[in-house]
Amino acid sequence: MITIDGPAGSGKSTAARKLAARLEIPYLDTGAMYRAIAQAALTRGVDLENPDELLALARSVRLEVDCGPTHTRVRVDGHDVTEAIRSIEVSRFTSRVARHPEIRALLVQQQREVAARTGSVVSEGRDQGAVVFPHADAKFVLEANPEARAIRRLQEMIADGEDVTLDDVIENLRIRDAADTKQWEPLLASGEAIVIDTSDMTIHQVVDTLINRLPRN
Repeated sequence: MITIDGPAGSGKSTAARKLAARLEIPYLDTGAMYRAIAQAALTRGVDLENPDELLALARSVRLEVDCGPTHTRVRVDGHDVTEAIRSIEVSRFTSRVARHPEIRALLVQQQREVAARTGSVVSEGRDQGAVVFPHADAKFVLEANPEARAIRRLQEMIADGEDVTLDDVIENLRIRDAADTKQWEPLLASGEAIVIDTSDMTIHQVVDTLINRLPRN
């Protein structure tokens, strides 16, 4: 079990996916699960400002996560939403889902069930090493400066077909950072996690660093 935590745009999703591919084990994108609930709320007209309605939705939908070495595909009530959850609109509202404690508890349990089914896994998010998998074999926190994070996120969204500007992305990251509880901070305080600043690193360098810092049995 390997966990990778950090803020949006730090490169953790791409690094986790490529690390899983190198190790030939499943990759779990836990953020996709929160996005799926947000996307379902937007699609179904659920009030994202109403925590009771959000919780009722999260409890009622059938969320399926398919983890492979290079992907995490997500289905809601049988419908594949893997691409739909990457929109800037869903990004705007995902923090409202993620900060709901009962929804977090619900999805944490599902994340543990996914890991139990798959065995070895690279799991990335914001609370993986501190909360979801506290006994992980290796815990990483990726960080990057705001400019690097914004440019990376812009490139990802353009590649996904989103019509966005750098200003849109900077504002989205600002909102997400303001709402972010930085749940990986206990790992930093305890020294449990290996911290990697990816600001000036290529993705290949990041993955090589992760590989080199894995515990040797």
